[in-house]
Amino acid sequence: MRFRLPGRPDAPAGGAAPGAGDVPGGASAASAGASTSASAAASTSAPGAAREQGPGPAPSLSGEGGEGDPRGADHRATSAPAPTWERGRRAMSAMSTLAIGSAQLLLISGAVVVVFWVLGKLWVILLPVILGLLFATVLWPPTRFLRRHRWPPALAAAVVLLVFLGLIGGLIAVIAPQVADQVTDLADQFASGLQQVQQWLQGPPLDIDEDQLGQYVDQAIDSVQSNASNIAGYAATGASAVGNGLLNLVLALVLAFFFIKDGPRWVPWLAAQTGPRAAPHVAALSQKTWSTLSEFIKQQALVGFIDAFFIGLGLWILDVPLVIPLAVLTFFGAFIPIIGAFVAGAFAVLIALVDEGLTVALIVFGIVLLVQQIEGNVLQPIIQGRGFNLHAAVVILAVTAGGSLAGIIGAFLGVPVAALIAVVYRYTRDAMDGRHPEVAGDGTRTQVAGDDDGAVLTRDAAPGTAAR
Repeated sequence: MRFRLPGRPDAPAGGAAPGAGDVPGGASAASAGASTSASAAASTSAPGAAREQGPGPAPSLSGEGGEGDPRGADHRATSAPAPTWERGRRAMSAMSTLAIGSAQLLLISGAVVVVFWVLGKLWVILLPVILGLLFATVLWPPTRFLRRHRWPPALAAAVVLLVFLGLIGGLIAVIAPQVADQVTDLADQFASGLQQVQQWLQGPPLDIDEDQLGQYVDQAIDSVQSNASNIAGYAATGASAVGNGLLNLVLALVLAFFFIKDGPRWVPWLAAQTGPRAAPHVAALSQKTWSTLSEFIKQQALVGFIDAFFIGLGLWILDVPLVIPLAVLTFFGAFIPIIGAFVAGAFAVLIALVDEGLTVALIVFGIVLLVQQIEGNVLQPIIQGRGFNLHAAVVILAVTAGGSLAGIIGAFLGVPVAALIAVVYRYTRDAMDGRHPEVAGDGTRTQVAGDDDGAVLTRDAAPGTAAR
C-alpha cells in the first residue's frame, strides 16, 4: 500500500508535469531513479519556485484507505482512533489490578478449600454438635420456663429432655403396631397387583406370552444373583450407616442436655475472650444465629404440621392404609424443604396405588400437590416473613449441595447452614456500611462486665442513641 502527498506526485521519466501520473509499468528502475534525481535537482536549484507556491493546505493522505480510495465507506466502519500516551499507562495499571485481584482470589479460594478440608476431617465431631444445637432450640423454651420458676438448671434440663424422649418413644409405640399389622396386607395386595400387571401384559396390545415373561423374570433373578456380593456390601454399608446415625443421635442428645443446662454461660464466656470492642458484635451475632436456628425449627414444624394434617385427613377420607405413619413421615419430611415433602407425597401416592388402585392414587396425588402449592405460595411467605428470608432457588441449591456432600443429613442441614451464612453476611455488610447492627431495636447494645470471678453481659445505651 502506498500513500502520496498532494502536489508531490511520482514524476514519470522525462520530466512530466505534476499530476501526469505514475511511472508506467513498463518503465525500468533506472528511468524511475533518474526521474527522481531530476526532480530533486530541480527542487534544489529553484527554491524560489517552491516559496512562490506558499504553504497551502495541510497535506492529506490519498490512496488505499485515504480520501481518494473509492472504498472509503467500507474502511470508515473499521477505522480506529490514534493511540494516546495514556493508553499504555492505563493498560499497565489495569493489568496490575487484575493480577492483584487474581492473586487475592486464588488465596481466598485456597483458604476456603483448606477450611472445608478441615471441616470434613472434623465432621464426626461437628455433626453431633450441630444436631445438639438443633435439639437445644426445641428444648430451650420449656427449660427456660422451668428455670424462671426457680428450678435448678440441671434438673430442668433433665426433666425436659426425658419428656422429649418419652414423646418420641410414645410416637414410635403408636406407629409401630399399625405398620406391622398392615405391612402384610400391603404385601399381599402388591403381589395381587403384580398378577394384574402380568395379565395386562399378556393381553392386547402387547400380547406377551408367559414364556417371554418367565424369561424376563429369570434374567432379572440372574442379574440379582450375579450382583449378590455388591448387594451384600451395600447392605453392610447401610447397617454401618444406621449404627453411626444412632450413635450420633445419642451423642447429640447428651450435648443438647449440656447446651440447655449451661448454654446461658456460653455467650458471656465467648464475649469475654474477644475484648471490649468486639464483645458487642460477638454477643449480637450469637443472638442472631441462635434466633435464626430457632425460627427455622419453628417455621418448619408449623409447616410440617399443616402438611401432615391435611394430607393425613385426605388419606383417611379415601380409606388409604397407614394414615398415621404417612402423616408422621410428612411432618418430618417438612424439615428437608421441597425434597422432603416430595418424597413423603410419593410414598402416599404409591401406597394408595397398591391398596386402592389408580383412581384413588390420582386423587391422593392431587391432594398432595394442592397442599404443597398452598404451603409454598401462601404459608411459606407469611411464616418466613417473621424470620429469615431465602429465595426458593437458594433453598433448592442448599438442599442439593447438602445432599450431595453429606446425604440425608446434609439435605436436612443445608437450609439452616445457608440461613446462618446469610445472617453473617448481612451483619458484616451492615457493619461495613456503618449501620451498627449490634444495636438492638431499643437502642441498647450488649457489653461485658464483671471481675476476676466471672464475666456477665449487660445492656447499655449505645453511643449516640437513647434507650427506649
